[in-house]
Formats: sequence, structure tokens, C-alpha cells
Amino acid sequence: MPEPTKKEENEVLAPAPAPPPEEPNKEKEAGTAPAKEPNKEKEAGTAPAKEPNKEKEAGTSPGKEWSIGESPAGEEQDKQNANSQLSTLFVEKPQGGSVKVGENITFIAKVKAEDLLRKPTVKWFKGKWMDLASKAGKHLQLKETFERHSRVYTFEMQIIKAKENYAGNYRCEVTYKDKFDSCSFDLEVHESTGTTPNIDIRSAFKRSGEGQDDAGELDFSGLLKRREVKQQEEQPEVDVWELLKNAKPSEYEKIAFQYGITDLRGMLKRLKRMRRVEKKSAAFARILDPAYQVDKGGRVRFVVELADPKLEVKWYKNGQEIRPSTKYIFEHKGCERIMFINNCVLTDDSEYYVTAGDEKCSTELFVREPPVMVTKQLEDTKAYCGERVELECEVSEDDANVKWFKNGEEIIPGPKSRYHIRVEGKKHILVIEGATKADTAEYSVMTTGGQSSAKLSVDLKPLKILTPLTDQTVNLGKEVCLKCEVSENITGKWTKNGLPVQESDRLKIVHKGRIHKLVIANALVEDEGDYVFTPDSYSVTLPAKVHVIDPPKINLDGLDADNTVTVIAGNKLRLEIPISGEPPPKAIWSRADKAIMEGSGRIRAENYPDSTTLVIDIAEKDDSGVYHINLKNEAGEAHASIKIKVVDIPDPPVAPNVTDVGDDWCVMTWEPPLYDGGSPILGYFIERKKKQSSRWMRLNFDLCKETIFEPKKMIEGVAYEVRIFAVNAVGISKPSMPSKPFVPLAVTSPPTLLTVDSVTDTTVTMKWRPPDQIGAAGLDGYVLEYCFEGTDDWIVANTELIDKTKFTITGLPTDSRIFVRVKAVNAAGASEPKYYSQPILVKEVIEAPKIRIPRHLKQTYIRRVGEAINLVIPFQGKPRPELIWTKDGAPIDKNQINIRNSETDTIVFIRKAERSHSGKYDLQVKVEKFVETASIDIRVVDRPGPPQLVKIEDVWGENVALSWTPPRDDGNTAITGYTIQKADKKSMEWFTVIEHYHRTSATITELVIGNEYYFRVFAENMCGLSEDATMTKESAVIAKDGKIYKNPVYEDFDFTEAPMFTQPLVNTYAVAGYNATLNCSVRGNPKPKITWMKNKVAIKDDPRYRMFSNQGVCTLEIRKPSPYDGGTYCCKAVNDLGTVEIECKLEVKVVAQ
Repeated sequence: MPEPTKKEENEVLAPAPAPPPEEPNKEKEAGTAPAKEPNKEKEAGTAPAKEPNKEKEAGTSPGKEWSIGESPAGEEQDKQNANSQLSTLFVEKPQGGSVKVGENITFIAKVKAEDLLRKPTVKWFKGKWMDLASKAGKHLQLKETFERHSRVYTFEMQIIKAKENYAGNYRCEVTYKDKFDSCSFDLEVHESTGTTPNIDIRSAFKRSGEGQDDAGELDFSGLLKRREVKQQEEQPEVDVWELLKNAKPSEYEKIAFQYGITDLRGMLKRLKRMRRVEKKSAAFARILDPAYQVDKGGRVRFVVELADPKLEVKWYKNGQEIRPSTKYIFEHKGCERIMFINNCVLTDDSEYYVTAGDEKCSTELFVREPPVMVTKQLEDTKAYCGERVELECEVSEDDANVKWFKNGEEIIPGPKSRYHIRVEGKKHILVIEGATKADTAEYSVMTTGGQSSAKLSVDLKPLKILTPLTDQTVNLGKEVCLKCEVSENITGKWTKNGLPVQESDRLKIVHKGRIHKLVIANALVEDEGDYVFTPDSYSVTLPAKVHVIDPPKINLDGLDADNTVTVIAGNKLRLEIPISGEPPPKAIWSRADKAIMEGSGRIRAENYPDSTTLVIDIAEKDDSGVYHINLKNEAGEAHASIKIKVVDIPDPPVAPNVTDVGDDWCVMTWEPPLYDGGSPILGYFIERKKKQSSRWMRLNFDLCKETIFEPKKMIEGVAYEVRIFAVNAVGISKPSMPSKPFVPLAVTSPPTLLTVDSVTDTTVTMKWRPPDQIGAAGLDGYVLEYCFEGTDDWIVANTELIDKTKFTITGLPTDSRIFVRVKAVNAAGASEPKYYSQPILVKEVIEAPKIRIPRHLKQTYIRRVGEAINLVIPFQGKPRPELIWTKDGAPIDKNQINIRNSETDTIVFIRKAERSHSGKYDLQVKVEKFVETASIDIRVVDRPGPPQLVKIEDVWGENVALSWTPPRDDGNTAITGYTIQKADKKSMEWFTVIEHYHRTSATITELVIGNEYYFRVFAENMCGLSEDATMTKESAVIAKDGKIYKNPVYEDFDFTEAPMFTQPLVNTYAVAGYNATLNCSVRGNPKPKITWMKNKVAIKDDPRYRMFSNQGVCTLEIRKPSPYDGGTYCCKAVNDLGTVEIECKLEVKVVAQ
């Protein structure tokens, strides 16, 4: 097999050089004859599987002092790889080799692909657990190629610029479906410099950071423990493995934090193997210690004692047999077998075990690395804000793991951090971008063997004002620009009159380099003030004043187009004119070249910063005219003129004339006033009052434009007076003189709604409504008249006026026909008569009785005990029917149930319902030979009684099986469920276990072992739970010992059931032309077949009927029924277990158009 190769930077292959202190090849050549066998095997390329047999033969000779041999595969691989000693996939395995620090080396593995359908999976490991695929980077590269002609896969692992801590045992694994093969090999890294100090075994678990600059480092070296920067006193060395072995599992995290262990899980895995209790061995009298620790370059001694000195002993490292060399020295002393490992390096950090016969014992060896020292200390540094700061130190090794701290807190650089760490060989530099005062602190660096600290001081640079702010005076609406320049590119704040300036669409703050600007686009008066710019972090201020000026302006937008102001005579005029200007202008009012002075006169001027006002206390007609305004300030002048007009109300009109009068209305006219007050007449208001009253009432709220008006809605017989008001733009005039008094009067309107109330063989009873309109004379009474058909002779039925609106005409011959009319009479006379529209036959009419059962009483009427029952059942029939009530076929006890009858309905009233009031109530309505009956089912329900008996059927584990029988008293309604409660015998406090349970047996689970329980059960119906509960007589003890549960034997439940209607059909009334439905519900198993019949004839293929069945609810829909569709309908349900039928009556009524 080919030797391992080493790649230099110029890609020239050369044999791996061996350092002077260790030359394994020479040692093998100088060794005994058996020691040469491995080299021969390598040179010849033969299968090494035969040599162990020879070595066993050589090792059996008595007095043999050396044990030699090297197994090609480890025994500690996974169990599925136990047969991996015979290579099944590899055609070329990677071989161990050595390399100097900083050089490159490549390991090659080849797999034959003739029998493989796809690429095999290859993994490279260091030691037993580190998968190197996650460490690929600048120091480790994994490559793979495929040769199509030879069909061989080549896998390479190249280590670039090797370091001393890369040394160790490596393993290559290849898998393809159910095939597996592996090979282990060693890498030795030599260094020409002397030995280094020892380091703690915790360094074996250092992890290189993924995704950082050192990604790809196969670094198992020193682990830096986070600690305070202050120098600590030297403490005695602590064996972490002894601490972990003797500590409780709850203390593992504490120990890992205290001693800086990051790979706690890996250490615990190795500790678990070390803690395995070795079985008492027949081959070993004394076994290896659980773990050994040695410094790098030191020597370690492994000793076991055999029970039988004739047994063959073999030593293994990571599953590979160890052969004697200058590094591995074996000694026999009686029953003791000793192995020395000289000049220990990091590759010796591994698991070792020794076999004697069929038994073995194992141990762990940990090699400690030397600490990294700080060779060049940090230096104190001063810097200015915004500068880049670099803190530099040097350590004793290249690319060592170094930690930086700020005031004792570790600095963790990141993509968004201002802190960056740069490594250049042994130099480590902390870079701070854009330093600020917050970066002033003590910084320190820490390695595994030392530390250094320095102070960083960050101050502000001196600031110079290159261009100060200047005062500015600008016109209103112009741009204001305040500009200054300082020596540094820093930010700052703007203030106005001591308050911060806020940016807006009009105000912009500009910062460009060392120049700062404040730009106001359109200057306003409120922009005037003292502005100050203050640079951040400096006590310097740059002030400036801004003065805004504006020419005077007069705002007359609120006046008319001709600037005319109208004022009512006698009122006060306060004319305020808005003005503007900066500084505020001075205003002067004048009229006819005469100035109006400020003061206390009737006409005066008042001036304010934003307005000027003309005041006229009591306006007079002579005050009308043109007034002038003059404004002046330092920016200019302004002039305006205003016309003032004084107006008054009109004179009152003359007294109106009433030209016509009705029952509740009149017509009146008048003349306009002589003087309109200087403003056109807009209209008139009219008022009226009763002659004997002093309260006038306005008749129109909208102005009357004409000089004629018709008042309405007056009371007849009452004297009235009217008057007029004239209205112009100024106001309302005084009222005119009242008109002459007048009185409205009229008869009433005819009576209304004359109808026939009842007819007998000799009498006719008529009723009507009063007139819609009754005159001022009121209503004295009514006169009822009639005449026989065929004549025009009207006969007065009542000799005297009647007040009531109902009268019976008596003494009429039977079978005659009469016409009827009625009149209303008052002081003004009789009204127009109201006629009945058709002749009336004098003969009594018999109307068959009918009972109108309300919809909610067509089903069972349910009430709870103590509630009131009040049922109103209307009926029809003439003459007045006879009513008979019965309960369950017996007369009703009127002492318990109150029956109240009227001409149109009957009432059943029970103040407090009791269970005894339940039953079937029958009502019989009788008119002569006609009889109508109806039934009402009333059920009075109450809470149920408790279950009869509760028994404990079985107790097993944490479960109790209960059963009970339903209560004797169900409260006159169905039992809807049960509530089960449990109570511990010690406390007897009841807790609900199951609610709304429907069966009569239940299993109570999750009981506490060792407790003793009682159980009780409440029954429940629609009224609620029973008042009492039935408790088990005996208790259930949940025994602590296990009990075998016997599954109960359940018989198959027979779900078959004959058809049964759960909701019957109900007699129904339908309206002709509107769809009607008949509903019922049925249950049964198997599902019954439903058949609908009308008058005992099955309904089939009739488009006027539709039949539905859903979840047991059966529906028959009759489309637009007619009287012909009335009759008896039947629903028939049939299955294998029986037949059941139910009927109802359908009556179709025709609504009169």
C-alpha cells in the first residue's frame, strides 16, 4: 500500500521527514526480529490479517519479555462493524504519517465502485467523536474524485500548515447500504523547539468557532477559562476528573463553569465509561486505574496484575494493538504487566485497554498542553473621539486562543460591533472603530498562561468656530438661512428662545461636513426670535437673532362687495377690521376729513395689534355715510373705505277685515303699512285669540307674502279676533289694531262604521262609531231609523236621543228585511245619515262551535312545581256555547283549578302547580246539536328522587366500578343524567367526579393508592339534581399491593328496536294557496320504511306532495293546498320488528278576498 504523502506549497511530493528525537523507522529496524514484521507487511502490501497469528505463537513462549503486533482495526467500533477487519470496501486505506509544524500532509482512501450503484458515504474523524466535516476551512480540506476507467472513488483529507495540536489518532469510515468499512491511522506533528510547559487536561475539549477566522482548526488545545482580569494567586493543581467522579450530577454544571469546561457532554461520556464497574475478573488480580494524566513530553506507566502469569497480554490504543518500540516499552515482573509511554504527545491522548485471554480492562490517558504566555504587554493609549484605536500585544505561539476584556467583561466581536480582533501570527490587535468617550476603560488580554492590561482614554478634540452665525432681518414669506462652520465634523442641536427646533416641511436642518445650516422656507412672524446652535459634547454656543417685517394690510373679506355695513337704529355697532403688518401698524379712522379719535365718545376707534375697531354706541339715522381707515408702519402704508347704513323696523299695518266665516275657518284681508322703515317689506305674521282671552297665538311661521290669509282649526261657537305684523330686513313692526270679533259654527259629520252586532228572530242590534267631526254645539245624541225593504217610510227606532253607540231594534217580524240608518244630533241640527249598505234579514243564525288551540298547547305543556299555569283557549259559536272541562275523564275540582269563561274564550288558571295537576284536560264546546272537543296535556315536573341503591361492583388498582338503580321518583319527567361524587374517609369532603352521566354504571379512575373512599350519586332531570344523594354502604379501599384486574364479560347489546314515534303528528290548520307541512319523528333499528297516506290511501308519485326524512324526522310538504287537500293524514313506519302508525287532521281554510 502507498505510503502517506505530504504536500508542500509547490505541490512536490516528498517522504515524510522524521524529527531527530523520534525516528520510528530506525527504531523498528534496530529492534528485535518480530518488530520488523509490520514494515515488511507495509512494503509487500500483503493482507496484514495473517500476522497476528504468528505474533500469538511468538507470545506464548515462556519468559517472553516483549509483546508485539498491531491490529489493523479497532475493537471498540460499533457492533455492526465487528467484521470490518477484513476490508470489504477499501482498496487503499489511509496510512499514518508524521509532519513538521507549518507543513502540509494528505491522507488518501480509495473505494472500488464496481459493485456499487451510487457513491458511497465517507466520513473522517479525529479520535472517536470529532466529525471533521464541520471543521473544513483554511487548515483542513476534504476532496473526492471518481476515475471512470478504473471505477475507483478517491477521497482525500489534506491538513494545511499543521500545528502541534493536530497530532492524534484519526479514522476514516465508508458506508454503502448495509456494507461498512473503517480504518484508523495516526498523525505525528514534530517541532524542533524544546518541550513546553504542561497544561490542564481540560484543553482536550477546546472547540474552534464555526464561521470565524479560525474555522477548520482541528484545535483540541488549551481552553481559556472565563475569570476576572485581576491577577490570581497560584493555586494547587486540581484534577477535574476526580472532581467529576466524586461529584453529584447536580453539581456538574457548577464544576464546568468554575473550571472553564465547555464540552461538558463529551467529558461526561468519557467519565461514564470510566465509572463502569468492572466485573470481578478471573484473569486480572489488579486492573488499570480509571484514568491517567501526564504532561506533554512526559512519561506514563500502566500496570496490571494477572491472576495467571501464563496468560497472553495485549495492549490496545483506540482499538489498535500496540507494538513495542522506543515509545512503547513493555515489562514483565512476576504477575505484573507494565507498559511505559515515553515522550507523550497529544496523539497519545486516547483510550487504552489491555486483554488477558477473553477479558480486558480499560483506562483513559489525558495529555496536557503547555500554556500560552504574553510576551509583549499592552500599553496605555490616549485618543480623540471618532478616531480608530488599536491595542496590540504578542503571545508566545502563533494563532493562539486569546480573550479580550473591557473592565472585566469579555469582548465578543460581531458583524454589528465596533470591536474587531485581528490576528497576525503572534500579534493580537483589538481594533475600535470610531472611538467615543464610552470606550474609556481598562482593557485586558488573557491567555492560558498569562494576562496583560492597559488603560484607554478617549477625549474630545478642541473645537474652533470658523464662521459664526449672523443676525438677519427678512420680509414675511422670504427665506431665512442661518449658517455656521466649525473645525470638526460633529453633530449639534438648534434651539429657538431656549426650546429645541423641530424639523418640518418648511423648516430644514442641514449638516454637511463641518457646515451647519438652519433654513426656513417661508418666514412667518412666529419665526422671529433668538436662535442658538450648540455642538454636541461641547460647551460652545453660536447665537443669532432673526427679525421678520411685513407691510400693513387691511382685510375686508368679511364685508359685502361694495364694503357696506348695515346697522339697525338704536343698536350698538362694533365694526372690527382685521389688519396685519410687522411691526404692528398704527390705524387712524376718519369721516368727511374729520378724524375719529380714541376715547369714550359715542363714535370712537379702538386699536389692537391685529385689528382696528369702529364703535357706535347708539346708531342714529344721521350716522350713515362713508368711513376711511389709514394704516402705517416702517414697511409701508394701506388705505380702505367702508359705507355704513342705518335702518329701522316698519310702521304697524291698519286693522284687518274678516270677509267670510265657516265652521272652523275664516278669510281676512289688510293693507300694507305706510312706512317700510327704509327696507322693503318681506312679509306678514298673523295672530289670533279668543275674545275673552288675552293670549295671542301666531298662525304662520313662514312669512305670508300676500295681503290675504285664511285662518283654520278654530273652535266653533267661540268668538275670535285677529291682528297683523309687518316684517322687513330689520325686524318686526308693532301689531296692528285687532279686527272685529267673529264666531264660527257648523253641524257634526255623519256617524261612522255602522255594523250589525247581532240578529234574532224579532230584533236587530246595530252599533256604530261617533262622527269624525263634531261641531261647536257639541253632540247631543243619536237617532236610529229603519224601513222595510220595498218601502221609503223611515221609522224612528228610538223615541228619545240616545248617548250610546249601540241600539237594539225590537218588535220586528221574523224573516222580514229592513234598511237601517243613524244620524248625529247637536244644537245646529242633525248630521247627514249613515246608511247600512244592504238589507238585514231578521232571523237568528247558528254558528257551529270551533276551538282555537294555541300552537304551544298542541304539544305537552310542561311546568315546574310551584309555577303558575294560565291557559287562554279562544273559541267561536253562536248563540253562546256551553263549555264543559274534564280532567282524565272526571270533572275538574274547582277548589284547586279556576275556570273562567267568556263569550269568546275560556281560561284555566292554577296559582301554584303541583304534581297532582298533571293530566289530560278535555274541553267540550256545545251549541245546540253541534259539539267541538279539544285536549290539552299538562305535565307538572319536579326534581327527581335519589337513586335507589349504589353498589361498589369491583375495586382494582386505582379504579372503582360503581353501579346503581334509577330513582323510584323521576320527578314526572325523564332522567337526563347522574352526578357522581367521591369522599376520602378521613376528611369526608365530597368532590364531583362525573357530571351529566347517562348510564347506571361507571368506573372511577385515578384514585389515590392507600386511601379509602365513599361514593354517592345524584339523579338529574330537566329541573336539576335530586335534593338527596344515595351513598355506598361500604367503602372502597385502594390497596397499595397490585391486584390482577379481571376484565368483565359483557354480552353483546341488542340494538334492534321496533318502530316507535317519539314526536306525534299534530292536527294542523292550513291556508289555501300557502305551503303546509306535517312533521313527526320516529326511531327504530333497522331503519324503518316510511309511508305517507291520505284517508288510508298511500301517497305515491304525486307532484303536489314532497316527503323528507332526516335523522329520524319525517316531513310531508303539501304544495299550495286547496280545501280538497283537507282530510286525515297518516304516517306509517315499518321494519322487521313491527309496524306503527300515527294520524292527524288537516283543515284547509280559504281566506275571503
